Amino acid sequence: MNDIVTIKGLKYGLQLTFAKGASFDDVKANLLDKLQSGNSFFLRGTTVFIPKGYFAEDQNEILRRMFHRHGMLFSTDLKRQNISAPSNEIAKPVVKTIVNTVREPVNDSANLMVINRTIRGGQEVKSNGSVLICGNVNPGAQVIAGGSIDIRGTCRGFVHAGAFGDKSAFVLADRLMPLQIRIADFVARAPDEPEDVNKAERAMIKDNMIVFEPVAR
Repeated sequence: MNDIVTIKGLKYGLQLTFAKGASFDDVKANLLDKLQSGNSFFLRGTTVFIPKGYFAEDQNEILRRMFHRHGMLFSTDLKRQNISAPSNEIAKPVVKTIVNTVREPVNDSANLMVINRTIRGGQEVKSNGSVLICGNVNPGAQVIAGGSIDIRGTCRGFVHAGAFGDKSAFVLADRLMPLQIRIADFVARAPDEPEDVNKAERAMIKDNMIVFEPVAR
């Protein structure tokens, strides 16, 4: 049972591979056991990648929600994001001047957009899936995601996770101080100062409201 899931550390997260012949139920049970046992690999805010096409879409959705409940991002698109490539070869994200557009939901929440730069005021990032930003989100910037948002820096802009109604989505940042934060249809503003400045914070929906809690990276 312990060898069903193999974990490989990457620069931007963890890559999982599975024992030959292991069923989905075996993989799910093994992962759940690792998550509940406090496995040191599975820290909150970590992005977990699995091979694209290994499981059916409905099975990927089950895993995505399982990891989200434990404060992690999930993706099946490691190759598309070029995570293992040198930094100067990372795929360029879509960053553009803010415009008024209509956002149509796309069933693509397992995909992950990785951005290796600060999002400055007047810029907007949109993704149908989750977003990982290795930089700050400055005042006047917007990040809108169909999935969750993980900011490896300070967030002082506008962030909207679960933009198409996913209430299991969350927003995580080293310092979470947005002008406004939205998760699905819920709206809130972060406290002026984090409860613990030495810890990252996560915003999530609990009891029909957005709550903020410190988390360990």
